[in-house]
Amino acid sequence: MTTDLAPAVAPASEPVTAPRPRTFSGIQPSGTVHLGNDLGAIRNYVALQAEYEAIYCIVDYHALTSTHDPDLLRTRTREMAAGLLALGLDPERCTLFVQSHRPEHTELAWLLCTVTPVSWLERTPTYKEKQLLQPDDINHGLLTYPVLQAADIVIYKASLVPVGRDQQAHLELSREIVRAFNRRYGDTFPEPQAVYTEAPVVFGTDGVKKMSKSVGNTIDILAEPDLIRRQVMSMVTDTQRIKRTDPGRPEVCNVCQLQRFFGDDYEDLWEGERTARTGCVDMKKLIADRIVRHYAPARERYLELMAHPEEIDGILEAGADRLAPKARATMDEVRQRMGLR
Repeated sequence: MTTDLAPAVAPASEPVTAPRPRTFSGIQPSGTVHLGNDLGAIRNYVALQAEYEAIYCIVDYHALTSTHDPDLLRTRTREMAAGLLALGLDPERCTLFVQSHRPEHTELAWLLCTVTPVSWLERTPTYKEKQLLQPDDINHGLLTYPVLQAADIVIYKASLVPVGRDQQAHLELSREIVRAFNRRYGDTFPEPQAVYTEAPVVFGTDGVKKMSKSVGNTIDILAEPDLIRRQVMSMVTDTQRIKRTDPGRPEVCNVCQLQRFFGDDYEDLWEGERTARTGCVDMKKLIADRIVRHYAPARERYLELMAHPEEIDGILEAGADRLAPKARATMDEVRQRMGLR
């Protein structure tokens, strides 16, 4: 008796998916997010998480250079995390964590300090700026801030960093530090490349300085609508437009510039300003209404998260745990190369 045996058929192999490029970006825990945070960074974060292996870090170690109240720092960190999540960061598609939850960052920063000339740090624009902003608190952390920034990026061997073109100089210092380490100890870290974003420079309500909590010129997009409207109505517009009947200059008016992000009709609105068909107060009321309406769903989600801090903390802890193997593997390699093990 013979038995016909069907030829063995190899199971169809799963298609091999190429790993996505890894990106890293950090954001200061300045508390509740403002309009500048969203337009200048968070919208890009949300878009990039679909295309890259995106790692986003709330940099509380960095915040210690200017925030010395522990309770305030904890509150601001949680508020920033809630804001990022409310505005679209998805912990299923990106990794969100707090810098201090992975203490390997500071160990690597110290090791990178040993290959970084002091002259490189003293020339950085941010150090010079901080000397002006907090002249009574020029701590060592302000000087070595860029080294910790470099450590944040390379500990996960991220090859890409999303930046606006105006921030290229900051990233170049990280690249210089990487080159210095690799020359001395061998090829260890990839040189991070910029992923240029079209992030605008968002001026604050004063119309002069970049929107910032430290300056006090923000529009707090997740606040109550009445507060948002008060902040918008306080905005400086075209300082040369004295009377309602004077033609406006939308190209230099801060309020008119914001219209580009909240509707496709901004060119018509600008023409109304040029012909004095509308006035500055009209534009403020319109943009205030649009900001309130646009961020209403995020505001609701933010309040839900803040009412359940354990949900926020769980997401942040899971993000730090997910990164632990990468951070430990990098530090094992670095210690070996430097003769520490």
